[in-house]
Amino acid sequence: MFKPLSFALIAVTLLTASIHNPSYTFAGTCASKCGLHPIQFTPGQHIRVEVVNSTPNLIRIQKPSETEAISLSPGQKLNLEQIEGTEPNTSLIFWSEKGLSLQAIVSKPNFGTLRLELRPTWRSPGDRSLYIMDDGRISVF
Repeated sequence: MFKPLSFALIAVTLLTASIHNPSYTFAGTCASKCGLHPIQFTPGQHIRVEVVNSTPNLIRIQKPSETEAISLSPGQKLNLEQIEGTEPNTSLIFWSEKGLSLQAIVSKPNFGTLRLELRPTWRSPGDRSLYIMDDGRISVF
């Protein structure tokens, strides 16, 4: 029969082996270790872009193919309707009137809406543009 000391020795050996082999200790499926899925729309889909100014400053937003920039006050939300997913690489540029850095947080609250929340950040230079690629992918630069 095994003595209690033998059981303790086996347990310590197994524990030590798992500490020295972290790949075995932290093994998991992709479902447990994958990053967030990228936001993407169906190519050609009409996309409504909802822009939210979550900063204490005035922000300007412009679609480069248009001439006038739109001002967005602190806390204000703006809906830009019918941005075509088929336009080659549609983009929006944005900036703080005070020249401060911005962080763009993108989300997809429903099938046809892209939400762009602009927040202040200490990161320099910060985010300055949103791209909707013609293949439906979304990028922030």
